[in-house]
Amino acid sequence: MTGSSRLGTGFALVVLLGPWSVSAQQPAEDSCLTCHSVLGDERLAGPAKSFPEDTHAVRGFGCSMCHGGNPAVMGPDAMDPEMGYIGAPQGQQIPEVCGRCHSNLEFMRRFNPSARVDQVSEYWTSVHGQRLAAVDDPAVATCVSCHPAHSIKPASDPQSSVYPLNVAQLCGSCHADDTPMAAYDLPTDQVDKYERSVHWQMMSERGDLSAPTCNDCHGNHGAAPPGISWVGNVCGQCHGVQGDLFGRSFKSTMFMVIGAPGCVTCHGNHEIGWTGDAMLGVGEGAVCAPCHTAESRAGETAIAMRSLIDSLQAGYDQADSLLSRAEEAGMEVSQAQFDLSDVRNSLVKARTVLHSFSIDSVRTAVEAGFEVAASANQRGLQALRELRTRRLGLSVTAAIILVLIGGLIMKIREVEATG
Repeated sequence: MTGSSRLGTGFALVVLLGPWSVSAQQPAEDSCLTCHSVLGDERLAGPAKSFPEDTHAVRGFGCSMCHGGNPAVMGPDAMDPEMGYIGAPQGQQIPEVCGRCHSNLEFMRRFNPSARVDQVSEYWTSVHGQRLAAVDDPAVATCVSCHPAHSIKPASDPQSSVYPLNVAQLCGSCHADDTPMAAYDLPTDQVDKYERSVHWQMMSERGDLSAPTCNDCHGNHGAAPPGISWVGNVCGQCHGVQGDLFGRSFKSTMFMVIGAPGCVTCHGNHEIGWTGDAMLGVGEGAVCAPCHTAESRAGETAIAMRSLIDSLQAGYDQADSLLSRAEEAGMEVSQAQFDLSDVRNSLVKARTVLHSFSIDSVRTAVEAGFEVAASANQRGLQALRELRTRRLGLSVTAAIILVLIGGLIMKIREVEATG
């Protein structure tokens, strides 16, 4: 049977089983669970034991929702094809069986109004779905590959296979395995690299579940390599300002001409590290260095932008050091310290607008910061001068007081001696 004919069979199955698929609910006594839970073969008993905790079972759906048959009948007669029994869905049947409910807007609205109902349509556009439809590849991922049948939990549940912290290992169960990936000539180091990235550190160490994992960049049901389009569109979902600046820059045009993959050319893809000023320029560790020399126009631009940012950072550090010393000595410099936050903002803006590859844009961003840093620096120097003046005055006053005390003591002794 060809891929197209199998697909047609899948759609026919949906039509045939559609009426009960959106209305049947688990009966008080489900013969499927009763029988299967006592079978000696764990392959048959295991699903029955784990299913009661499945999100579908919790909502009152029984085995027949996916497998068909009549759960009100005990014994083998429950598995009557005339009652729509299909057994364990395989291959192209799987997304269509899941789609009977999950693609039905009216049905899903009753149980989860916010759930998307385009998953099946999107799946068929994915690399996984296209290969399943074309050659019925048994190794390709389907719904149950990521949402384990009989033990599906909401994505918000930490035990769910698709909970953000679990997604990398879920995808890695195939993509980090040399055996299945050998057939597709795909690398298997993505998970290992990702777990060294800033994204994984933000998620796993700092608890930021909004940090990106595999499906944020590759998609969920429509999984595809970002490179099939423009990777900037992927990174720009989170880094919108940088993506917009880069997209309007001359560098973006040049990258397209030479076939360079946008953002990942400088930042990498799975092993994205923490960014830093050392990345800018043509020195050791700079991302510009592999393509540009110090004598090239682009190299000169990178060096100039780095110099502007370094100068502002140095100005900030100096002012911050002076104000910290003054504060520790008890001087009132809180307003200057508050104003200094504007310098940090200027640094952030400068490091952002460098994605436009325009010296003028970076210069504009740092100029305001230079003024604030200079003002804060002066306030720090002034506070320290005031501190020295106060200390000098205190020393003089203390000396005078000591002289007076000494004179008083001598006078008292003189009086006592003559008395």
